[in-house]
Amino acid sequence: MKKEASKYRESHVRTLLKTMSWRIVATTTTVVIAYFVFGDISSALKVGGIEFFAKMLIYYIHERIWQLLPRGSVRSWLGLKSGDETKS
Repeated sequence: MKKEASKYRESHVRTLLKTMSWRIVATTTTVVIAYFVFGDISSALKVGGIEFFAKMLIYYIHERIWQLLPRGSVRSWLGLKSGDETKS
């Protein structure tokens, strides 16, 4: 049973790769927005640099917490059946 449950779990490496790829997309967006707000690329890059590392850590922790929840438990808490994403 444990082997079957672990089949559906993400590895730490996969979570790290997802974290990095998302941070690149999100930080690029933040730098562009900060540039339009400040009108200065140096300030925009500083904001982006801080945001990159802070949110990468927060996202990684968030993903690992979700991995602690058994698959289907959130659906169960919401009273949804498997495959039923909206309650009619």
